[in-house]
Amino acid sequence: MALLAFLRRRLIQILPVLFGILLVVFMVVRLVPGDPARMMLGVYATDESLAELRDQLGLNDPIWMQFGSFLKDVATGDLGISLVYRRPVLEVVAERLAPTITLIAYAVILSVLVCIPLAMLAASRRGRRTDQVIRAGATLTLAMPGFWLGLNLLIVFAVVWPIFPVAGFGDTLIDRLWHLFLPALTITLALAPILIRTLRASIIEAMSAPHVEFARTKGLPAGKLMRRHVLRNALMATVTILGVNIGWLLGGSVVIENVFSIPGIGNLIVSSVTARDYPMIQGIALIFGLLVITINLATDIVYALLDPRVSYD
Repeated sequence: MALLAFLRRRLIQILPVLFGILLVVFMVVRLVPGDPARMMLGVYATDESLAELRDQLGLNDPIWMQFGSFLKDVATGDLGISLVYRRPVLEVVAERLAPTITLIAYAVILSVLVCIPLAMLAASRRGRRTDQVIRAGATLTLAMPGFWLGLNLLIVFAVVWPIFPVAGFGDTLIDRLWHLFLPALTITLALAPILIRTLRASIIEAMSAPHVEFARTKGLPAGKLMRRHVLRNALMATVTILGVNIGWLLGGSVVIENVFSIPGIGNLIVSSVTARDYPMIQGIALIFGLLVITINLATDIVYALLDPRVSYD
């Protein structure tokens, strides 16, 4: 019951954020200098076509009426019609969402698989050569720009040594994991160092806690001590950092998807901006905002499950 009350409070707190996202997304197109209708149809558009589009978009109505119509359309799942694809925005975005979500999930799983053992190893050998090598490697990969690292991985492992595909998404699950390995590795090399440093510091702090010292004096094996008393407490800060960075990855995927020619949301954003497909840009911005809210809510839930003492404050 307490967890349900916690979720109910979090959902109520999300409502102002959601309203703010809707307001910003609505205003972005309307604050662009110039006539949105002329920008959409081009400089050679006739007065009749411009008037028709303005009427279709409701640009002649007062701004508050336009915002009300926008809220009504969003509530019914109507994000408009793409000017390039001539199809509903939601339909086009739904088709492109799978590659992006798969890529980010793949990268997050790889990052967790890499960071937990390396952070544990670095913390258990604090100050020694192993710890220094892991920290130096994390700093090095963190300093590398994502597009540069992706291009080099692409050149080495897809061109010089044709181990992985150059581009594409694949058809079957195994094929998709194979196609997305290099882009997921690129994201992992940027995300894992942050998680390693955070988790290492948390593990070192947790290992000095009184209950851990007491368990150690009782002769509890090191592996069991780490799993039972150290890792769970240390993971809480890392979960928060991971949740924040997953939201950042949604924006960062734009570059990676274009480097590896993945038909995802990032690729769609670039083509929509180039073509000035404003309904599509508006729809993508809104969906990205909703995804970030969902990720933050999921992070709160995981944090609550890891630490019930502070879950329901």
